[in-house]
Amino acid sequence: MAAPKVKQDMAPPGGYGPIDYKRHLPRRGLSGYSLFALGIGSLLLGYYTLVKWNRERRRLLIEELEARIALMPLLQAESDRRTLRLLRENLEEEAKIMRDVPGWKVGESRFHTDRWVPPTLEELYYLRPPAELDREKFGLQNYV
Repeated sequence: MAAPKVKQDMAPPGGYGPIDYKRHLPRRGLSGYSLFALGIGSLLLGYYTLVKWNRERRRLLIEELEARIALMPLLQAESDRRTLRLLRENLEEEAKIMRDVPGWKVGESRFHTDRWVPPTLEELYYLRPPAELDREKFGLQNYV
């Protein structure tokens, strides 16, 4: 028996075309130089806004300090009035308590000077409940 004639596949005349084995990726995004320029630009913009905000904050701080300086005499006068009221109440209470003691001078200063010496909180609140002294000393710290 004779073998059937097999037709072998052969390359077309002139050969096959070139095989495309290289990577042809599309360009994605910006180039390195443009990314670098974008980074520098955003950095400069950030510094600009930072400098602008710092100037605004400094202006607001100066305004707040000027307001405090303007209010300081009023606040000091209120503090002085409160101190004098407490001293007067203390002297009245001292006069009541020490009226039977011979030779006791109400309001006699312990200091040997004619100058005004601001009283401490203990001197102002010694005839009052301890809770008032604590509230004056510590304010709202005991709630923290």
